[in-house]
Amino acid sequence: MKNEDVLVVLSGGQDSTTCLFWCMENFKNVIAIGFDYGQKHKLELKCASDICKEYNIHYDILDMSLLNSLTSNSLTRQDIEVEEVKNDEKVPNSFVEGRNMIFLSFAAIYAKNKGLRHIVTGVSESDFSGYPDCRDSFIKSLNVTLNLAMDYEFIIHTPLMWLNKCDTWKLSHDLGAFQIIKDKTLTCYNGIIGEGCGKCPACKLRAKGLDEFYTNYSK
Repeated sequence: MKNEDVLVVLSGGQDSTTCLFWCMENFKNVIAIGFDYGQKHKLELKCASDICKEYNIHYDILDMSLLNSLTSNSLTRQDIEVEEVKNDEKVPNSFVEGRNMIFLSFAAIYAKNKGLRHIVTGVSESDFSGYPDCRDSFIKSLNVTLNLAMDYEFIIHTPLMWLNKCDTWKLSHDLGAFQIIKDKTLTCYNGIIGEGCGKCPACKLRAKGLDEFYTNYSK
């Protein structure tokens, strides 16, 4: 892969930014793409843009505001609070229906028109959020569908698929990106950079993984 180019789906959060640095390590040239879908934590896109500028990576943001008008969820609607899900069988209200399917489909169209075969996304089935479109089976299925739909051999890479948040922090450390991801990314559903609000599910998951990283690896 060192001689090939890649497109990374980059939101500006911990996972996708870790994937950005993974791409820089494993591919010749990296291009990044983000999506504005009316998310309350839209500041994440500025985080992504700032990091890309720092590393001289081309970054395009596509307007996906139509998605917000089609779905009802706590990530885009001001009147819906992010719920904490204790029942593993329930999809949380922060799930944006169709998001990864639509984002990866548009990423594939973008990639093909730039002559790119490789697409990277930061979804994970380990510290599982309950989002069905983060599952390995979905990604593999979509990969086949996109190849058939465009008669083009895409390869969707998911370097975090089987990593929990502790492992993801370890990967960022190994890639030399730990401090950047810790301080300059936005995972918080309430739009606070770095450590975040500490209360939303995304912040709690991120903090738990960071504590485990410090316990297991920083000795």
